[in-house]
Amino acid sequence: MNVHEAKTTLSQLLADVQQGEEVVIARNGVPVARLTAIRPAISREPGLWRAYPGWEDFVYDQAVLAPMTDKEIEAEGWI
Repeated sequence: MNVHEAKTTLSQLLADVQQGEEVVIARNGVPVARLTAIRPAISREPGLWRAYPGWEDFVYDQAVLAPMTDKEIEAEGWI
């Protein structure tokens, strides 16, 4: 759809987008914009990943992400 047609039928385009359609707007036959519906944000609840198989008994160990000591860094071969 070209820019002029999009401007003259904007209300109808918005209604179409609300129904799930996607509209591409072109200038001189070259696509420049895509008009799509805004999807509502997905509400997420912390810890839902625990419902996946294998994660039921997971316990977070803060030491995993703790800074390494100089001795640990040397033992790993970083120095």
